[in-house]
Amino acid sequence: MKFFSLVWGNLWRRKLRTILTIASTIAAFLLFGVLGAVRTGFSAGVEVSGADRLMVTHKVSIIMQLPISYQDRIIAVPGVEAVTHASWFGGIYQEPKNFFPQMAVDPETYLDLYPEIRLKPEQKKAWLADRTGAIVGRTTAERFGWKLGARIPIQPTIYRRKDGSKTWDFNIDGIYDGAEQGTDTTGFFFRYDYLKEAAAVDRGSVGWYIIRIADPKRAPDISKTIDGMFANSPEETKTATEKAMAQGFANQVGNIGAMMTAIVSAVLFTLLLVVGNTMALAVRERTGELAVLKTLGFKQHQVLGLVLIESCAVALLGGGLGLLGAFAVIPPLGKALRQFVPVFYLPGRDVAVAVGLMLLLGLAAGLPPAITAMRLRIVDALRRI
Repeated sequence: MKFFSLVWGNLWRRKLRTILTIASTIAAFLLFGVLGAVRTGFSAGVEVSGADRLMVTHKVSIIMQLPISYQDRIIAVPGVEAVTHASWFGGIYQEPKNFFPQMAVDPETYLDLYPEIRLKPEQKKAWLADRTGAIVGRTTAERFGWKLGARIPIQPTIYRRKDGSKTWDFNIDGIYDGAEQGTDTTGFFFRYDYLKEAAAVDRGSVGWYIIRIADPKRAPDISKTIDGMFANSPEETKTATEKAMAQGFANQVGNIGAMMTAIVSAVLFTLLLVVGNTMALAVRERTGELAVLKTLGFKQHQVLGLVLIESCAVALLGGGLGLLGAFAVIPPLGKALRQFVPVFYLPGRDVAVAVGLMLLLGLAAGLPPAITAMRLRIVDALRRI
């Protein structure tokens, strides 16, 4: 701390150059933060997927259904603790652009397998007692202004009603939150028995099964056993971990993580050149002063440290302001994009990575000029003045 005034004074000696360098660093880490949120949004569900959950889908495509009779056979597989199912509804609320996921589920078993869905006990009780009831995630509820007790009409695109009605009406019995920040709260869940009872055609089938296993390490063996049971049947299955399924959906729009990494790497490399050039110019301009410091008794490691601290100060100051800017723009940006990206935030892990990158940037940019300053001979430096 005793050299703080010296470092701070050197940093602002060339104000315009320092301001432009810091501005470049701000822009780079602002981009880092926003792209980190984008990556999180497109991989929503992957990180929070349960390690002990498997998904059983039709072998051909997830849009094809499986017989409801499969449930009893799956629960009998050794290592399987619980089974539930879900079916995609695909209805339209008011107009097609108002998209949100709607699924018919078995309420008790589904909530048991997804403890990250936080629903108040009285709301759960109301849902279990209401044949036409539904629960909705807080993100979707806030998006449309839905409140508890609201009656929501949804136009079917797949399941027609046997009574000829053009809409399915649901009562909002609960609004759920996520146990973790990355939990998707855009879902709309209603009772499968209501779908089965009121649909024009009783298909006796479900979209997919979700199972909980006792030992996540046995996931490959259990998956193989389940798929083997239904091999050569009209509806063969494909079983995989829930995380693998979620990652597969995310990869349908491309490897977002790889693209974000490539963009950020290019930006940070360019920034490294900018900061490195700034520090090289600063050291060259202060050759005489460095000689005076050495004449006054400064050791080589002290001169090295002064230059590195100055370089890290530029990186940390600019990077910190850039991250603060990212935290400021991410919430409104996420609100604008929530129809397409339900989860949009910068994880703490990425913040820690950003701080590490700031320090690495400062050290990498400042090390070459710092070594030059450290090795500078007093006689040679005075000769250049």
